[in-house]
Amino acid sequence: MRARDLVVPFPTVELDSPVADAARLMAERELPGLIVLDERGSPVSILPGTQVLRLAVPRYCQDDPALARVIDEAHADAFVRALGERTVRQAMPERPRELPVTDPDATLLEVAALMARTRNPLVAVLDGGRLLGAVTLSALLKRLA
Repeated sequence: MRARDLVVPFPTVELDSPVADAARLMAERELPGLIVLDERGSPVSILPGTQVLRLAVPRYCQDDPALARVIDEAHADAFVRALGERTVRQAMPERPRELPVTDPDATLLEVAALMARTRNPLVAVLDGGRLLGAVTLSALLKRLA
């Protein structure tokens, strides 16, 4: 089995898209992340939902779970709304990571190794520079189980 056998069309966002829109898209479609495209439409990164949370949740709550425990739901919602006009570019990690991209002929083990190495739940599949979609962790695990 190859990546082409598991690839599905997958939503994308651009670097200058509002991160709140990206978060909403992930929530509505129950996605673990999104493929981020540059101005030319080429994948530049995967935006995992956890990275959006890192931007939305105050650092002091990330560093001290006891502080997070005392904040009520109404105030927690305010943190997500505080994403405001921030962009996907601003949500990206400071240091770029290896881009989880493969070709349609990659084996499932190659895709699994790429996911594990990059710690990403998605692998973008490109054919001659054209984005075909993504292989998701859940689809991969179903085949490997």
